[in-house]
Amino acid sequence: MYNSCVNDTDGRPGANGEVADTTIFSVIHAAHVLEEKLEDALDKAQLSMPKYSVLNELVSAGEALSLGELANRLSCVRSNMTQLVDRLEADGLVRRVACPTDRRSVKAEITEAGRVRQADGSKEVTRLQDEVAASVPVEDRATLVRLLAHLK
Repeated sequence: MYNSCVNDTDGRPGANGEVADTTIFSVIHAAHVLEEKLEDALDKAQLSMPKYSVLNELVSAGEALSLGELANRLSCVRSNMTQLVDRLEADGLVRRVACPTDRRSVKAEITEAGRVRQADGSKEVTRLQDEVAASVPVEDRATLVRLLAHLK
């Protein structure tokens, strides 16, 4: 259902006789539940969602990426990416390397420890996806994907 703290409608007709549509609140609540489950899964791999996202992007790219490129790919502000890479570097999961074509630019490169942690995170994400998929009948999953596509 939806969080009653967010929406005070209870499904009863209002003053005009119409029942409030709570669809948006149900979707938001479901997103929060899934986000919490994802955070818990990644916590088992000792990762936050932002750290996992950066490591995953570096693995997908197959090469070091500039902080600006990472920020663009992950739709975040460059200063936030700098701080995130600082934390990943302190954890030994990435290292900064000089850009061979631009001395002013620095790139983030995943370390072997980062690859291991990203793989651990991916296993947890896959486990969660399988768990969620198993809890929803196949025909309902297809309908859900089709319905959610309308929100884009």
